[in-house]
Amino acid sequence: MSAYILNQEAYIVTEINFTKTYSPLTSAEIVAKEKSNMDEKRFKHCIGVSKTSRKLAELNNYDPDKAALAGFIHDYAKQVSPERFIKVIKEQHFDQDLLNYNRAIWHGIVGAYFIEKELKITDPEILTAIRRHTTADVEMTILDKIVFVADFIEPGRDFPGVEEARKVAYDNLDDGVGFELAHTLDFLITNRKKIYPKTFAAYNKWAVKD
Repeated sequence: MSAYILNQEAYIVTEINFTKTYSPLTSAEIVAKEKSNMDEKRFKHCIGVSKTSRKLAELNNYDPDKAALAGFIHDYAKQVSPERFIKVIKEQHFDQDLLNYNRAIWHGIVGAYFIEKELKITDPEILTAIRRHTTADVEMTILDKIVFVADFIEPGRDFPGVEEARKVAYDNLDDGVGFELAHTLDFLITNRKKIYPKTFAAYNKWAVKD
């Protein structure tokens, strides 16, 4: 399998091929592993995030190929079973407070562990971007911001305000981070959902207007 081709309304026909994988695995092997680790809907989402990460990278003078790879693998662990996550959190000495949350948080913070072990990607910048894409953080690299925002505005996303989110993000990446955090906090508070502490702190850093 050298590429995966899609032809659906939200996704322009594209080939997935990474010139540098930051892994002993080939591009085709990474694509195959990713595809086997999730359902078709999630896989299409990852393609959309990859494409959007590339576009944001080009707009912000960052390596578009590296951004595209990070965007593609960001949800590698999204559909790992809760039992496997809990086992890793307990055995690998993650912050045990994570047990009070669920896969919405785990697939970033703990997901990087699965990416390192199964995709053999050890690049610290990519792994940090994966860890932060579910929570954001007070300190964020350009790649962190790219993956975080691309996940929110990729072509398959459809929610009230998504077009504004895209415009804001393409105009200014930092403002895109702030817009997403404000939207996320509003959703979580409205629905009385638990909020991860780093997300509160990130909101105060990136979303608050003086």
